[in-house]
Amino acid sequence: MPIFDFTCEACGCSKELLRKISDPILMACPECHKETFKKQVSAPSFQLTGSGWYVTDFKNKAIEGSAKADITETKKDAAASST
Repeated sequence: MPIFDFTCEACGCSKELLRKISDPILMACPECHKETFKKQVSAPSFQLTGSGWYVTDFKNKAIEGSAKADITETKKDAAASST
């Protein structure tokens, strides 16, 4: 579910709210209750969780794999230089 930024044009109250795309348009400010609560244009904010996403499944494995490859290459270089 996306997070949207809202700001009230009357009192200046600003909030980040989780809203479904299908939710009705939010117009009433939670602070002053005037109909001047507007959605702001901002970068989308959401997080993918669960199995199958890069952050949870692949990110650490790629780092660990490259670190192991570097260690193996260093050991090979050390063995070659000692002979």
